[in-house]
Amino acid sequence: MKRRFFSMLAVAAALSAVTVLTEFAQTPAETNPSGLRTDQVIDRMVQRERELLRSLSTYTPLVETYIQNMQPDRELGAVPVSDRYFLAKLDLKNGVRDNSLLPAPGFGAKTKSMLASMFSIQFLPRGFASMILIDDKNFDRANYDFTYVRREFLGEVRCLVFDVRPKGKSEKAKFMGRIWAEDRDFNIVRINGTYTPSSGSNNYFHFDSWRENLTAGLWLPTYVYTEESDFPYFMGTRKLQFKGQTRLWGYNIGHGNQQQELTAVSVESDRVQDSRDAVEVPTPVQSLRAWERQAEDNTLERIESAGLLAPPGPVDQVMQTVLNNLEVTNNLEIEPGVRARILLTMPLESFTIGHTVVLSRGLIDVLPDEASLATILAHELAHISLGHQIDTKYSFNDRLLFEDTETFKWLSLKRDEKEEAEADGKAAQFMKASPYKDKLGNAGLFLEALAVRAPKLPNLLEPHIGNFIAHGKKVQRMTGLIAEAPALEMKKTEQIAALPLGSRLHLDSWDNHVELIVTKSPTPQFAREKIPFEVAPVFLYLKRQSGVATTSQAVTK
Repeated sequence: MKRRFFSMLAVAAALSAVTVLTEFAQTPAETNPSGLRTDQVIDRMVQRERELLRSLSTYTPLVETYIQNMQPDRELGAVPVSDRYFLAKLDLKNGVRDNSLLPAPGFGAKTKSMLASMFSIQFLPRGFASMILIDDKNFDRANYDFTYVRREFLGEVRCLVFDVRPKGKSEKAKFMGRIWAEDRDFNIVRINGTYTPSSGSNNYFHFDSWRENLTAGLWLPTYVYTEESDFPYFMGTRKLQFKGQTRLWGYNIGHGNQQQELTAVSVESDRVQDSRDAVEVPTPVQSLRAWERQAEDNTLERIESAGLLAPPGPVDQVMQTVLNNLEVTNNLEIEPGVRARILLTMPLESFTIGHTVVLSRGLIDVLPDEASLATILAHELAHISLGHQIDTKYSFNDRLLFEDTETFKWLSLKRDEKEEAEADGKAAQFMKASPYKDKLGNAGLFLEALAVRAPKLPNLLEPHIGNFIAHGKKVQRMTGLIAEAPALEMKKTEQIAALPLGSRLHLDSWDNHVELIVTKSPTPQFAREKIPFEVAPVFLYLKRQSGVATTSQAVTK
């Protein structure tokens, strides 16, 4: 009886193996309603990939890459020792071209970079941008072998998973790895692997590239995570360890929204009378405020049109609530009212544009709690309450007629040292009278953690428009709070001084709106899971969209 039982198990196992091997060939109708064979599905994926390439040639999204070189640490796993940062407009009309938004380094910096390149590896921004593609010319069954693996859900989207290998040897780099294709139209939504070395002896990094359904029927690249733990360089005698993240956004920026709005305007009859009450002629003070507000609005509109500022949204309202708490408890009456907006780039910075407080996406991501957010906002609110105004030259629209790639060249909103010191003093008063007065130690702990990591992460702390929050080994703002903070314990899992990058906000890559990530982050089990100010892998919760907007949510793991 026992022998028969084991024999039955063996038969069941064999049948199970056959089922796995033939699963895709005999896919049920509800899983594969098209009834296509494996080769037909692959051809459909290839066709959709070619259509994607044609679609991408019509867009010029922003592409941002941030890289952290790591060093092994016994307790923390690995810690960043240096960083690199790139920001550009991506052009895919003729290959992968990137037009940088960052100022070119001077002669001295170029010479230093050339000398450094003789002994180290150089990161090329175009190389990271190219990881959004599998193969822009030869991705088909003639050049690649495809092996079906399984079905798998990525978020709400059911996918077919294939392993992909290039056939034979090639002088050009070929993709090798795994792909996920959604099972309705067979768009490829995830690419995980690397490129084989080319004849020029170029080696390529491993990457995990994601696409989102940003508008009906169109899946576009949005995130790429890159990581190496033992990449050989300098004649193979050294090993490179790094992790990096590339984000793309602004696909629909400048695609005729204003033109569509204009075509919808109707001309009213001459007999229609304006029923508004007569408005009094503004006083000189009112005119001055309106003139300053015009400079403020012009500047905000220009940064937003360049794809660098999120449109007004719910996260602004969260910041607005904190600002209101500070204003009410400090009896502030500011006219015109204070507003809040989000700069979409990763480097940590905050600044004011007139009466509008702007925080970068990266800064909001790493703030551990509301008291820390209030501290940053209090500094900017202090600038406004002290009358530190915007340069009204921006009230003339011609001042803002420059190319998007020159935004950071022509816009500078830095404050001098005197204004920064005055704002710090006033902000300290605001915080002591605020609802956050009993949690100032948390804000001080954040600044203390920032001071520890600042020397190793200069590119994360290099502001595009405003002033440094920390520079070199020194925190530049609200330093008095550090004395009130508890001792920083990097290895203590219960103490969260700062969060990883990508912890708070999800950026919609189609229209640039930002949403708070609602997933609660689990408590770290090990010190290596805390990763303050660090890049983390990204797993997207994919959804299909029936309209233009997207609600996909990024979850860091």
